[in-house]
Amino acid sequence: MTRTKKIYDQYQKALGTDLWSAQYEKMQEQLRKLKDINHMLKKEIRQRIGEDLNELSIDHLRDLEQNMSEALNGVRGRKYHVIKTQIDIYKKKVRNLEDRYGNLRMEYVRSSLEERHRNLWMEYEARLEDPQYGLVDSEGDYESAAALVNGVSNLYICIPPAPRAASPPAPPPAS
Repeated sequence: MTRTKKIYDQYQKALGTDLWSAQYEKMQEQLRKLKDINHMLKKEIRQRIGEDLNELSIDHLRDLEQNMSEALNGVRGRKYHVIKTQIDIYKKKVRNLEDRYGNLRMEYVRSSLEERHRNLWMEYEARLEDPQYGLVDSEGDYESAAALVNGVSNLYICIPPAPRAASPPAPPPAS
C-alpha cells in the first residue's frame, strides 16, 4: 500500500466514517446523468433518421421537421461553400497552368524563330561561299554567266544596256 492511502485508512478508522462513500455517491449520480443524456441523444438520433416516430405528437413532429430543415440548410450551405472554395482553387490552378503554358509556348516560338533565322543565315552564308549556286563575281563582265543549280546547267545571259548614242549634231543655221 502507498503511504498516502495508509494515512487515509487510519483517519477513517479514527473518525469511524467512510471518506470514499460520499465521493462514490457523487460519481454514481454523475454516471446516471450521463447515461440519461446518452439515452436521450440516441433517441433523438433515431428520430432524425426516421425511427421511433410513433410516440411523437404532431407538435413534436413539426419541431423535428423544423430542426431537420434548419440542419439541412446548414449542411447545404457548408457543402456549397466547400464546392465554391474548391472551384476557386481549381480556377486559380488552371489560370496558373495557362499562364505557364503560354509562357512556354511563347518561349518555344521565340526559340524556334531564332533557330529558323540562324538556319537560314547559315544557308545563305553557305550559298555565298559555294560556286555551285551560281553566285559568281565576274569582275564587271556581264556578257554571260553560267550557273549550275540542282545539278542542271543553266545559261543566263545578262546584257547591259547599250550606251546611248550621242544626239545628231544640230543642222547648220540656214543662211
